Amino acid sequence: MSQLVEGHRPRKQRIRRFLRRRTVRVAGALLGAFLIWVCFSVGQALVAPGGGSASAKLAEWARDHYLGPVVTFGEWVTYQPPKVGGKPSFSLTVPQGDNPDGLAKGLEHAKGGGNQAMSPIIPATLTSLAGPPLPGEGQWRVLETVNGVPAIYSTFLRQSATYSSYVSAVVSMDPRLVRFYLHPGSEDPGPGNWGANSDPWIPPGKRTGLLATFNSGFKLNASQGGFYLNGQYHGSLVNGAASVVYYKNGTVKIGAWGQDVRMTGQVAGVRQNLKLIVDHGQIPASVDTDVETNWGFTLGGAYYVWRSGIGITSDGRVIFVYGPALDVRQLATLLQHAGAVEGMQLDINPFWTSYEYYQAGGQPSDPAPVNLLPSQQGAPDRYYSVWSRDFTAVYAR
Repeated sequence: MSQLVEGHRPRKQRIRRFLRRRTVRVAGALLGAFLIWVCFSVGQALVAPGGGSASAKLAEWARDHYLGPVVTFGEWVTYQPPKVGGKPSFSLTVPQGDNPDGLAKGLEHAKGGGNQAMSPIIPATLTSLAGPPLPGEGQWRVLETVNGVPAIYSTFLRQSATYSSYVSAVVSMDPRLVRFYLHPGSEDPGPGNWGANSDPWIPPGKRTGLLATFNSGFKLNASQGGFYLNGQYHGSLVNGAASVVYYKNGTVKIGAWGQDVRMTGQVAGVRQNLKLIVDHGQIPASVDTDVETNWGFTLGGAYYVWRSGIGITSDGRVIFVYGPALDVRQLATLLQHAGAVEGMQLDINPFWTSYEYYQAGGQPSDPAPVNLLPSQQGAPDRYYSVWSRDFTAVYAR
């Protein structure tokens, strides 16, 4: 027994001598300091305002600290491909009283009685991309009116006969009746002299007339473009990049920067993200090229993820589309199907894609937000507190 104990002593002594070395102590101190910094930095990311689940915030922190490949690998391992076949988990039927044809007839009757209301632009019913339509599929409902005139319509549409249980939402907004405002995020683009009414949220006192909100594009360091608002830039605006241009009169245009749209004295804001996915009415072949690297590497470059996009029609209506289990071509097809002649992808992944509309009820100064898609993640009041990403707010004219 004593021999065994004696045999252990030289080993313990060697370990003590090793730990007493100056280089080992310095390395240990550096490692300890690094771990303290990591814990502090991660803690700050988790408690920072701006929305996002704990997992989403951890992923964002990792990508911002050069750990994107680790996150991507983890997402690739856990990625579940979309389910083949099946039916949607919710009804696509237009709620009673929301049929746009009935509202239009009522407006025509009112005009005949001396009411000079503006004639609404009623989008044509959309055919299903998944085969025979389900009840209500492709039929428009009125989400919002301005002075009694329908201003925002929406409908639900399945985008695939193969993945037939997944439903996307399509929105049509009339710029004659609404105004679009670009808001900066608290982290992206971050603090700056962005001008009046450019808060990273919609505070009390600025909610009267609010009709809708929707997400913007990728994080700017991955968007392959820049950001401009009220004379201030984050990065540089890139020629050829897909761009949403916000004008001082509240309208927007969509196109390739330097070709279809460019800087003028009437521009209030510009948000760029990747390349156009609908260009002069056509879907470019690039939507099928290098999908992982060009159109969103998150979720392991999975083709079928939550995606969102924005487009504009030949008559000036602004189209927003979002939904689950979309590849880039399907997103482009939905925009084109809804009439967009120019269109671009915005953000991807379930937590960052959203569309909310607001019901004034008896409180017009504090309307209640509602998620458009029942399957949308996140609370509908996400923009009623400080938000980390830039977004668009839609108000009544």
